[in-house]
Amino acid sequence: MKDYHINIFYSDEDECYIADIPDLKFCSACGDTPEEALREAQAAKAAWLTAAKSKRKPIPKPKYRPAIYQVQS
Repeated sequence: MKDYHINIFYSDEDECYIADIPDLKFCSACGDTPEEALREAQAAKAAWLTAAKSKRKPIPKPKYRPAIYQVQS
């Protein structure tokens, strides 16, 4: 089964790592480390899906895939 893609990046403005799930509108979390942000995003995803199911809202299929950039040295 495909799962939702999670972006993780450091935000200078927020001074923490942000993890967001592009396929689930407004589903994101933050943490002091990338691992913490990921754990929090997984909890946010579970809550998002539970809320959508309880309100009988459509749940999008995982489809987002980021562009892959290769850094040249």
